[in-house]
Amino acid sequence: MSLITLEKAQKKLAENVRAGRLHMNLTQQGLAERAGVPVPTLRKFEQKGVISLESFLKIQMVLGGLEAILKATETKTPEFTSIDDVLEAHMPSGRQRGRRK
Repeated sequence: MSLITLEKAQKKLAENVRAGRLHMNLTQQGLAERAGVPVPTLRKFEQKGVISLESFLKIQMVLGGLEAILKATETKTPEFTSIDDVLEAHMPSGRQRGRRK
């Protein structure tokens, strides 16, 4: 669960795309042409954060962020499944004895 609202997340994604576009010295038209999305779609996304997933992924492919998105959406398996697993991992295993001389 996240503490960020969907609106803020959409706005942040749009800001990140705009920053990436400007970093690559691309105009909205230039990025739209390279990504294969209409200019009004990109403009609306940068202004309001609204875009289809397909168009967003096309834009990310051009900006170099597609791999990071795929990595971020991978299912993470928890290291521990119960409190017992946590306790077992941190408990010493049996008695330890000193060495004889």
